[in-house]
Amino acid sequence: MREEIRRFVDGWKDSRQQIRDSFVRLEDHLAAKDSLLYTFKARPGVSYSLRVKHTLQKSRELFVIMDVIDDDPDSRWLSVCFYPDMITDPEERGNIIPLGLLGEDGYCFDYDEWDEEFLQYLLKRLDEAYDGASKEAG
Repeated sequence: MREEIRRFVDGWKDSRQQIRDSFVRLEDHLAAKDSLLYTFKARPGVSYSLRVKHTLQKSRELFVIMDVIDDDPDSRWLSVCFYPDMITDPEERGNIIPLGLLGEDGYCFDYDEWDEEFLQYLLKRLDEAYDGASKEAG
């Protein structure tokens, strides 16, 4: 699975918004963690979805989904989504998407241009969701 993600990234010519580089930073952050299962769904012209699950998760299929929105390949952007009960959003940067995450409410962050501070914020949300998923037993 990781090879499929790498091929996608290698074939992605980044734009001035540096979305490719941001995606790589988020994915590398996840790759440094243990006990993860990846699913990658490519729908060219629509989205490329990286779905990540902790091996201890029993009741949910993932703890984060990172969609590369591909409606305009020259201007791709990211939608990084979590379950609302797995993260905090102290700066209220995310949006609730009713039933938008595999039939449950999702909490999504839209990222459309390089922003180091926002990227750090998203990395913290990834850590929160990972920590919660690693404790799930049922």
